[in-house]
Amino acid sequence: MSVVAIPTLGVDAGSREVKLAVSDGREVVFKASMDTIKFYIELKSDGADLDINKLNALGHAPKYERLVSTGYGRNNVKIEGGVSIPEIDAHVSGALFQTGLTDFTLVDLGGQDTKVVSVKGGMVDDFVMNDKCAAGSGRYLENIAHALDVSLSRLGDCHDDPAPLSNMCATFGESEVIELVSEGVEVEKILAGANRSVVLRLLPMVVKFRPKVIVATGGVAKNRAIREMLAEETGVTVIVPGDPQLNGAIGCCLS
Repeated sequence: MSVVAIPTLGVDAGSREVKLAVSDGREVVFKASMDTIKFYIELKSDGADLDINKLNALGHAPKYERLVSTGYGRNNVKIEGGVSIPEIDAHVSGALFQTGLTDFTLVDLGGQDTKVVSVKGGMVDDFVMNDKCAAGSGRYLENIAHALDVSLSRLGDCHDDPAPLSNMCATFGESEVIELVSEGVEVEKILAGANRSVVLRLLPMVVKFRPKVIVATGGVAKNRAIREMLAEETGVTVIVPGDPQLNGAIGCCLS
């Protein structure tokens, strides 16, 4: 794949975090993330645009000559001085660069949505998305972890003997968790059940493309239990690139 020959800032404006990456034309030289609210407050200018140049002035990113953005927020708040690209294109570009693979099924597990993309010969062949609600997303898992007062790291270690959870709603799933706790179900089993629920919701989208290898990106890709469950259910290898959560921003700065 060709790499842009001028310093380029990639911005993935997610629902929870804004991810940043800068390419010097040969490699990615800078990677960072900011809280989404902080990003909007610090960069807000008059009108509806964001003054993206403040990123450099505030020390959030090195100098760049070109800006490419994507993500949940790119349509809600215009980022002045750059171009935007579809999320699918950004995430595929990032996965191609990070893995060196050209044929795979990309599973991007974000805070508010899930994207599954069939990539053949380095190109998008087909894709499906779940972007209508946060069920089965990072937000759902965060809420479950918060309800049980455990870290996301501990959640990601819970794989065995999952308790059945039927309510996948990111908002109301906590009620089911509270009921299970009151019945004496072990916390580890409930956490494993939350992980398995995400995988079961994801599975129909993945098997649609009959994957031979899966590349998992997004913050949820850091969850070891979900990676292992997904590999077990599909029978294929699940690869996680070095910076799964920054994949979209990396794809932007290389586009």
